[in-house]
Amino acid sequence: MLRNFLTISAVLTAAVAAVPARAGELMAGAAAANITADNALVIGGGIGPHKVDAQEGELRATALVVQDPHGAKVALVECDVLMINRDVLDRAARDIEKATGIPFENVLINCTHTHHAPTTVKVHGYEREEAFTQQVGDKAVEAVVAANKRLAPVTMEFRLGEESSVGQNSRLLLSNGMIFWVGSRDEVVRPTGPFDPELPVWAFRRNDGKLEAVMFNHSTHTIGTKTGNVRSPGFYGVAAQELEKELGSTVLFFEGASGSTHNLDLKGPEMIVRIEQAVRDALGKAKPRKVDSVRAIRKEVTFKVRDFDEAKDDAAVVAYENHVLKDPKLIQFVVDVFRDMRKELAPHKGEERKTWVQAVRIGDVAVVGVPAEFFTVLGQDIKRRSPFRYTYVFELANDYIGYVPDRKGHELGGYQTWTGLHSYVAPGTGEMIVDEAVSLLKDLHKDLKKPAAAK
Repeated sequence: MLRNFLTISAVLTAAVAAVPARAGELMAGAAAANITADNALVIGGGIGPHKVDAQEGELRATALVVQDPHGAKVALVECDVLMINRDVLDRAARDIEKATGIPFENVLINCTHTHHAPTTVKVHGYEREEAFTQQVGDKAVEAVVAANKRLAPVTMEFRLGEESSVGQNSRLLLSNGMIFWVGSRDEVVRPTGPFDPELPVWAFRRNDGKLEAVMFNHSTHTIGTKTGNVRSPGFYGVAAQELEKELGSTVLFFEGASGSTHNLDLKGPEMIVRIEQAVRDALGKAKPRKVDSVRAIRKEVTFKVRDFDEAKDDAAVVAYENHVLKDPKLIQFVVDVFRDMRKELAPHKGEERKTWVQAVRIGDVAVVGVPAEFFTVLGQDIKRRSPFRYTYVFELANDYIGYVPDRKGHELGGYQTWTGLHSYVAPGTGEMIVDEAVSLLKDLHKDLKKPAAAK
């Protein structure tokens, strides 16, 4: 009933209030819709279910609609939840198309991966909160309709910033050959992969000089709050909402390739301060970039559920938990959670499934949407191989297929590769997604005129 009401309302709003296109002008609009939650809902992001009794900031779906001088539109949406499967996100993108005319393939919906919101997937020891999950899809539609209504002439400004202290490669090699997940770091030898410090910032400035929207991207797991054990958009989301009040514009955060990257040392308040300053620094140096066209491509790709050896996988979990944990009951709980997930996956070994890979171009800056907790090395591979000078990865976009490591990551093992509902794709899936993303970027690049060099 709620979805139908929102869809009908969205169509009427778009028909009545949409701003007519102005030939030759870039236009943009941004808006947010709050997602409601209460203390009865199970929080996602842990191994077992838990609840909280307070909230900081808002959980939101926040949208940016960009229309090029020829009338083509793209919609970028970020949702303050852990991740969502394509059944909900496909429906939301189709409803957005019906309500606004923005083509399905031109809609990218990303989850910010906050570990402090109600669960929206079945994973580990809990199910998704169904009504809340469907609400997220509804709010994505609502945000895009409102953003589309705000379309006005703008100039896009861009700057590639950096934040190198919030996060690090967290798949650390231990002296016994295991890969760090939780526990003591006394045995750490070295990181097993890269950390990506890039922090691109886009600003869409109206002709009166006011900012309509600011968008940024960074690649660290969204774990950490300002005030403790509460519902929260996480440190990135809190930073975005505080900057929004300061700047007087909608601020959006899109999670980068962070499957292998966490903050291991800083507290939430310090991470918020550092992210805010990095965005301010980049925004202060952002320069206008010409946007003569926007374009997007979605491609449905096929992957396989991995084959696995139950005894071998069980032994890896048991060995690590016994090494780092002292409480026998806690060890058994974690081991049982992974056993239950493998039992559920066992009948599906080798099964083919479909998901999305997407590329979006706004002028000469490109973004790629991947449907996973994507290892950072894979995100960097897309950046290196892209024909665009400026290319950025938005993970957990349009679907959720678990952690996606590179082949080396699979060989090294560790939590992100232990078979479960959180990690079930066959080795090589990451490299396949990279290849598909680069192919889409090459297609987008074919009709791109060479822009002036960025400063």
